[in-house]
Order: sequence, then C-alpha cells, then structure tokens
Amino acid sequence: MKKLLTLFVSMLIITAANAQEIETLAGKTSKAKSFGAYGHGFGTISALNGDFAVLTGAYGGVFLNKKWLLGAGAKSLANNIRVEAPDRPVLNFWYTGAVVEYVHNSDKLFHWSAGTLIGGGGVSEREKFDKGRDHVYGSSSVVVAEPFVQLEMNITHYLRVVAGGSYRRVFGVGGLHTTDEKLSAPGFSLGVKAGIF
Repeated sequence: MKKLLTLFVSMLIITAANAQEIETLAGKTSKAKSFGAYGHGFGTISALNGDFAVLTGAYGGVFLNKKWLLGAGAKSLANNIRVEAPDRPVLNFWYTGAVVEYVHNSDKLFHWSAGTLIGGGGVSEREKFDKGRDHVYGSSSVVVAEPFVQLEMNITHYLRVVAGGSYRRVFGVGGLHTTDEKLSAPGFSLGVKAGIF
C-alpha cells in the first residue's frame, strides 16, 4: 500500500512539474488544461474564378492534451463575383467539413499550428433579388480539401490572435461557367481563437 501511495504522489508531483503556465501579453497565467475547447473565427483573402474573393468562416472543437483539436468548420464567399456568362449571374460558394489541427507549444507566447479541413459544399450561379427567392441558373456539389499553417500569439489565457495561409483544392464542379481549377487557390487569413486552452 505504501508503494502504491508513493507512486501516486510521485505521479502527481511530476504532472504538476510538467504543467506549464501559459505565456501571454499580460504575463504568465494559470496552467494549461489537458482537455479544453475553442472556436476560431476568421476572414480569408483569396481568389475565385480569377477574381478577388473574401471568405468568412469559423471552426472549433475539443482541444486534447494541449496539442490536438478535433472538430468541424465552415467557410462561405462574402463578396459578389460575377460569372462570365450571358446573364452575368453572381457566384455563390460555401463548404463545411471536419477539421483536425495540431498546435505546437501552445503554452508559449508565439507558436504555430497546422491542420486541414476536409469536407464538401456547393457552388451555384444565381441572380440575387431584393424580394423572394434567388433565381438559380445552375449548381453543383463539390468536395474540398484545405490544408493550412498558422502563427498564433496568446493575448490572454482565453484569447489568441492568428494569421496564416492555406490552399483550397476543389473537386467535382460540373455544368457551370467555372472549373475545379478556378475555384482552387491559396488564401491568407486573419482571425481570433477563443476558448479554454
């Protein structure tokens, strides 16, 4: 019994010694949790169909062992892009899927993360009306894979500022005045993570 108690106390001491305080702009704060959760809202500058595009999105999930996020996310086109077609309809584009992210040295003031979003969505050509439903000229389902790399800075224990780059690869567009290649492009994102780290 004494050996078991000694082993248990030793494990607690080792765990406490290994638990680092989180470095933030406000100084060191409470120790990081081995189980947490966070959400990340962001805006992305990219290209779609050869035009300047702004996409807005978010992802979030559970944060395991101060290293791995397992969750889900979504992005959608925020600005109007006209398609080169007889009626010049507006392009509509969105996608959602599972997100896996690895965060390296999450306790440090500056650190990096890398991950990917894999899922599906839709692209359509439509005319927007002020009243009633949009007139849809055509639509297509797509599969999207988007790996990303980010730099992060801890503002407080619960808040981080994030900047990063990604590459969106789209598969399966059909029957529209665009292609997989025209919807696939690199992007630059700025955002904020908030949660329990």
